[in-house]
Amino acid sequence: MIFPMQSNKVRDIKTEVLSDNWYTLRKVTYDYLKSDGSWETQSREAYDRGNGATVLLYNKQYKTVILIRQFRMPTYVNGNDSGMLIESCAGLLDQDNAEDCIRRETEEETGYKISSVEKIFEAYMSPGSVTEIVYFFIAEYSKSMKVGEGGGADGEQEDIEVLELKIDDAIQMIETGDIKDGKTIMLLQYIKLKGIL
Repeated sequence: MIFPMQSNKVRDIKTEVLSDNWYTLRKVTYDYLKSDGSWETQSREAYDRGNGATVLLYNKQYKTVILIRQFRMPTYVNGNDSGMLIESCAGLLDQDNAEDCIRRETEEETGYKISSVEKIFEAYMSPGSVTEIVYFFIAEYSKSMKVGEGGGADGEQEDIEVLELKIDDAIQMIETGDIKDGKTIMLLQYIKLKGIL
């Protein structure tokens, strides 16, 4: 784990790997300077899965967006009866830059080959326990960009359904609870707030 330059609020950082089965879970113990001037030893667990990127494909003419539906085990064990989640296309950077990653993931997951993407922001999605930064993109799509069926990459245990939805229907699905994925909600709201669709 790479730490930033020593902070005047954090010292004596020690790490212990708890698991490196899929990604890396570390226990980090450190001294933290509290606002009252006293030092306190604290311990946290941080899950490092690398950084990721996500994109919302949109079509201005038809006022539609492309989303995907797939099984997500963590949601299943936390009360999602089917385990299925509707999401924006996303993936881990895997040594790529964010733009190259999202172009690759878009083609693998949705079957659309996009060339132009616009980065809109980046965000920590679960900063209490996960190190990941997600880079958020939007990109226009048209039927002519469809080069395959999508569904995910061979060998990645993905079984992805591609959905084309009217933007207003997608926004309504947030309200009904049919869309519960944070990154997807952020992207859909961005598109609406900016008047893009």
